[in-house]
Amino acid sequence: RILALNRETARFYYSVLMSEAGAAGREYFSKRQLQASTIRHFGLGYSPPGRFALVDHLEKKGFTQQEMILANVAFQSRSGRAVDRFSGRVMFPIIDLRGNVVAFGGRTLGDDKPKYLNTADTPVFNKGDMLFALNFAKNNNGGRLILCEGYMDVISLHQAGFTNAVATLGTALTPSQARLMSRYAKEVVVSYDSDGAGQKAAARAIPMLRSAGLLVKVLSIAGGKDPDEYIKTYGALRFKQMLDNCGNDVEYQLQKA
Repeated sequence: RILALNRETARFYYSVLMSEAGAAGREYFSKRQLQASTIRHFGLGYSPPGRFALVDHLEKKGFTQQEMILANVAFQSRSGRAVDRFSGRVMFPIIDLRGNVVAFGGRTLGDDKPKYLNTADTPVFNKGDMLFALNFAKNNNGGRLILCEGYMDVISLHQAGFTNAVATLGTALTPSQARLMSRYAKEVVVSYDSDGAGQKAAARAIPMLRSAGLLVKVLSIAGGKDPDEYIKTYGALRFKQMLDNCGNDVEYQLQKA
């Protein structure tokens, strides 16, 4: 029931994005230079600003408010009524290896906090055990995965032809995610932001990936850019050259030292 409810929710968010009500979401994606085919491929959407748009839609489709709360697409208000968990955000469905929509990430269009809001753990989803876009990356990675920090980096890389990019789901890398990657690849290129937080996260991820038996390389992008910005500025070819020439984790640590 929850998987069916999530699938219907993803359809709803996508249809809102494509309607008049989704103009703000389309503008955001167009500013990020996403093509219509990429939006369709990832099933991206938009959650309307109201508090009951999704709840009302799902009730019409025969789902109960209790099921919506259990799936964490809604929460219970003080009056006891289910209220949309996501509103006024661009939506990223999280899809498991069997192709089921199991959760959502939503990004605010303004400066509201939190910038990203993710589904909490539910009966069909545990964020420490899954990777965003691994459902696509597992099939055509040539033995190598690129580990990014955020959904948008992954989507931009896939659009530029790097269909082996994945990301953690709003948390630091877990041993379980490292083991999952080792099932589908021999080598992982860590491509985190070059700011302090990104470098700290990379330093934490390296031993975890190595203990899962993976070869680890670290991509240091000059000028503090993330992969998304780098590709927009310099193009996919330059990014590929940088990817092929990046050093392993020991070289990276020596360079830092």
